[in-house]
Amino acid sequence: LVTGRDFWNTVPLESIGLRNMLLSDGPSGVRGEFWDERDNSLNLPSATALGSSWSRELASEYGRTLAREADRKGVDVVLGPTINLHRSPLGGRHFEALSEDPVLTGALAIAYTTGMQGLGKGACPKHYIANDFETERFTANVTVDDRTLRELYFRPFEDAVVEGGAWTIMSSYNSVNGSTLTESPLLETPLRTDWGFDGVVMSDWTAVRSLNSAKFEQDLEMPGGSDFWGKNLLEAVKSGEIDEETLNRKIRRLILLGIRVGAVGANGETPAAPKRHNEIAAEGVAFARRAAAEGAVLLENDGVLPVDLKKAGKVALIGHNAKAARTQGGGSATTMPKSVVTPFDALTELLGDNVTYSLGAVVQEGLAEINVKNLVNPVTGGRGVRVEFVGADGSNIYSEDRESSALLWLGSQAPVHLAEKFVITTNYTPDFTGVEHLGFAGMRPTTIWVDGVELLSAQLPEPSGDPFIGLMDPPYTSKPVNFEAGKTVQIKVELDMRGREGMELFAAATTFGFEPDKSNPQGLIDQAVANAKAAELAIVVVGTNAQVESEGFDRKDLKLPGRQDELVE
Repeated sequence: LVTGRDFWNTVPLESIGLRNMLLSDGPSGVRGEFWDERDNSLNLPSATALGSSWSRELASEYGRTLAREADRKGVDVVLGPTINLHRSPLGGRHFEALSEDPVLTGALAIAYTTGMQGLGKGACPKHYIANDFETERFTANVTVDDRTLRELYFRPFEDAVVEGGAWTIMSSYNSVNGSTLTESPLLETPLRTDWGFDGVVMSDWTAVRSLNSAKFEQDLEMPGGSDFWGKNLLEAVKSGEIDEETLNRKIRRLILLGIRVGAVGANGETPAAPKRHNEIAAEGVAFARRAAAEGAVLLENDGVLPVDLKKAGKVALIGHNAKAARTQGGGSATTMPKSVVTPFDALTELLGDNVTYSLGAVVQEGLAEINVKNLVNPVTGGRGVRVEFVGADGSNIYSEDRESSALLWLGSQAPVHLAEKFVITTNYTPDFTGVEHLGFAGMRPTTIWVDGVELLSAQLPEPSGDPFIGLMDPPYTSKPVNFEAGKTVQIKVELDMRGREGMELFAAATTFGFEPDKSNPQGLIDQAVANAKAAELAIVVVGTNAQVESEGFDRKDLKLPGRQDELVE
């Protein structure tokens, strides 16, 4: 019971009427059990936008909206809100945390948590505690005095527990004052003793790294399948190394969580899993737009705003992110929206020929996935790609039809652990004539063929010891290919999956796509300037992307990526 059944589920126990409980990322959407573009989610504005609203009412409705999405996805506990503090503006994951201010963060955490749990879905404030950076997050030790802990880092969690009544808390990867958080006395004091927390402390995924952690007030190891609790805890209790009552406390809390989320049935009968629904509610979409508007911050108005766009004359729309819209941060907070309306889409529909577009400066780092509209599955004839999982004997053991060239398997139904090779095929029809740099991003030895001719074959070096970096921000490589508009080519990508161990057995990712052309940056700026001069109004969209701002790494500086600063000037 105290270690996960798999990547996202807890273990059921039908003899007491307890079904499995499904946990899912949050915090700015509900992805569900599968990280898959075919299983769409509502894409809410990130927590920084919610923090910028300063609105308890908005935070409460945010929580209720997520609870309704969780119900639609069959999810019991949403892994959010993220209530770590913006202790440095360079923090790579700050987009999913509310604020640098502990009082504001705590107030919104209360509203988010009570809004969600009022509809029967568990909230999981995270990451306890002082997990305010990504660099070396698995091994870093935060040395901090008691007053700073209580007045800054603890304050939002205290609010979420004492006033918000949170049903779960997530313990973090880092250490504080020499103790990793899954083995920290801070799980008892202040969390249990001072604040009266009676819920489940679950680990961040793979944060449990020893059997010793079971002696502390850590209740649930996620995901399942490790050697620490899953294989050794029972013997440790039998031998007396770990007191049986310590284990009983953990189990009682898990059963209490089951009662709270409706996973325990009456009279010993196990309740059915929640029924899942496919359609995102229209009121959820309307709320996402309202939350985005209320979180928008106007820094200065010199008389230009408001603008009646239909009377504005010629409009020059400028910026990479105007076409490749940045709607969320990278990493585990990522959801898969059904569609995104970009500034380019919206203004083109509104203004027609009265709007011109210029890229201005390349924002993208790494590879961009290929537009699925240009990809045809060679087996089904529909949009997307075919993925075949090849076993040790060379036979096809499983097939998937996917609608993206950016593919991730995490908690997947596919037999990722059994495959010795992934083979991905698609027919690509370009809508331009010219050279593109086609390549892949990933950790496994990979080969790409174009129309049967090998383009490249490589195994790229591992960027760090963080297992999630290989999934969220892998290295990449590419080579130039000449394409002709309308002329279809076959792309085949093969991944060697032999020799994996640990999390790699159950989680995999690869992207094949295009690296941007950065050969003439001044020319892009000059074209944007010319378009602006020829228009009555210029709208410049700047920002980052998931290769710049994401879980797993911190920013190196506050400059806008590429030459966007120069573009604005």
